[in-house]
Amino acid sequence: MSLQISGVARRFSQAPRALRLALSAAMGAVAALGQAPYEYPLALLLALSAGFAMWRAQGTRIDAALTGWAFGVGYFALSLIWIVEPFQVDVARHGWMAPFALLFLSMGLALFWGLAFWVARLLSPAAFGLVLCWAGTEMLRAYVFTGFPWASPAQVMIEGPVSRLLAWGGPHGATLVLMLLAWLLSIPPGTASKTSLRLGQIALFVGVALAFHLPQARPPSELTGQWVRLVQPNAAQHLKWQPDMAEVFFQRQLGFTRAAPRAPDQAPDLIVWPETAIPWRLDTAEPVLVEISAAAAGRTVTLGALRFDGDRLRNALAVLGPDGRVRDIYDKHHLVPFGEYIPFAHLADRLSLTGLAANGAGFASGPGAVILEFGPLGRGLPLICYEVVFAHGVNGAPERPDFLLQVTNDAWFGQYAGPQQHLAQARMRAIEQGLPLMRAANTGISAMIDPFGRVMAALPLGVADFLDAPLPRPMPPTLYSKIGDAPIAILILLGLVAGAALRLRKVPRS
Repeated sequence: MSLQISGVARRFSQAPRALRLALSAAMGAVAALGQAPYEYPLALLLALSAGFAMWRAQGTRIDAALTGWAFGVGYFALSLIWIVEPFQVDVARHGWMAPFALLFLSMGLALFWGLAFWVARLLSPAAFGLVLCWAGTEMLRAYVFTGFPWASPAQVMIEGPVSRLLAWGGPHGATLVLMLLAWLLSIPPGTASKTSLRLGQIALFVGVALAFHLPQARPPSELTGQWVRLVQPNAAQHLKWQPDMAEVFFQRQLGFTRAAPRAPDQAPDLIVWPETAIPWRLDTAEPVLVEISAAAAGRTVTLGALRFDGDRLRNALAVLGPDGRVRDIYDKHHLVPFGEYIPFAHLADRLSLTGLAANGAGFASGPGAVILEFGPLGRGLPLICYEVVFAHGVNGAPERPDFLLQVTNDAWFGQYAGPQQHLAQARMRAIEQGLPLMRAANTGISAMIDPFGRVMAALPLGVADFLDAPLPRPMPPTLYSKIGDAPIAILILLGLVAGAALRLRKVPRS
């Protein structure tokens, strides 16, 4: 099959390599405008379509790989701009690392996209192979080296009718569909009528635009009759652990806990404090926990805290009984590399490298996902901060819960893109599972999310307050909650194997 390219793509192919890479990176940055806080999903779709056109214009595999890599660098550099924020908490020690962290992370993640472009050119000159390769490397990005699927293209698909793709195929099925749409929009005129092709692409684009922007034709979620109070103390990260301010933030949370509901029929049945909500270790904080339960007037409280398990430090979530005793504990098991632990810890010790969120080699990971009992509210799957990023982790719970519960400290992410993208991923998990998700965030955005991913109520960034919200009922299990990622992985793999077989058939024998 000959490679068909448009006149614009032909001129692009004739430009100097440095210019082509710069244009590819710029187009990747345009694609990032689909992500929060910009939220222009059609910009992502059109930029991906341009990525297919640029791939067609490359004459060699190395040029194709470099184009995909440059596209990825532009995309991840803008999408993950918030990654500089954690390094500003202690500027004297870590501030110099910020630009390098953004640069190296963007360049590293872009290798997945460079690989997709290279393998697609290796298999065939037909751009459809790039649909499978691009979606396939996005799946790899969610798993390889513990995974980092932040800023997945599917992250833009949380609004409108298109969001149902997440319930059917999860993030990777949705990404596959998104890549397929981008490919269809990128097809240049060939043997088909140019007018017919362009009219079809315009019709497709209009249909996709409506699917992104029309409201969901879904009724309001059914409610359980239970109410949840989400506590948001707004403790700035650089002040959070200072002894004089730690007491201020603790008393603020106590005040929010004992506050009367804003309406008589909204008395909370569960009170949720955010990640690392108290400055004391859980194993030595019994008087404090009793004080918290007294403020809650015997109602169940769940909160994040650090604890020692022997000589191992863990990032934990505790459920308090009415007497202040810890009734259940969940230990975070999917830790943040270089934030909560340092890979190759022995080498890191020699180089005096430490994690941003913990001293030394960092936290020890917990044994895995657990389901906690919350009485009349049902059973909840706890997620601490970053764990909400992983669709397969949520899908791998030992049983299906009645709701998802996330506690997080998004103060690390600043006040702009990071917290908004983190909320978008929480909404993805709710849609994929057909479950409500309650979210208590230290500096925001705390929210109650229904099983369709709609934000029912929320506290904005940078506000100290509490939110009483009704708990929705869970939906029946979604298709994705039943099948997980395996069918999409098999589909992509079979497509790549078929492409490789066709390629081998066309190679002349000596």
